[in-house]
Amino acid sequence: MDKQEAIMAFSQSEKIKSGLIWISHVISVANGLPEPEKQGAEMVVKMITGMVLQEIGLAKKLTGDPAWEGIEKDIDQGMVMINSGVAMESVVHFTRALSKVTNIGQRSMSYLKDQGLL
Repeated sequence: MDKQEAIMAFSQSEKIKSGLIWISHVISVANGLPEPEKQGAEMVVKMITGMVLQEIGLAKKLTGDPAWEGIEKDIDQGMVMINSGVAMESVVHFTRALSKVTNIGQRSMSYLKDQGLL
């Protein structure tokens, strides 16, 4: 990892973490909504998930870190659960993805601290 990759990984990890937190929150709130609103919430989740996946793709290109691929797999599995009608069970997959993104961010931050940049 070089300085530029670490900066980009740290920046991307913060954006992606925010998106994953929003996704999990919307899923949790949607669980208590009547059916028409629940469907709308699931559409919002799908839109946010699409944006998060684009940011992950960008992070992969900018950093070359293969760890981003595992995150995509967790998110894809979460989407399978949502599309199967068991949205609440998808939260575990988004939480797994969040944990992996946090690890990337921590690694990047540690590297930047060691380089005296943070």
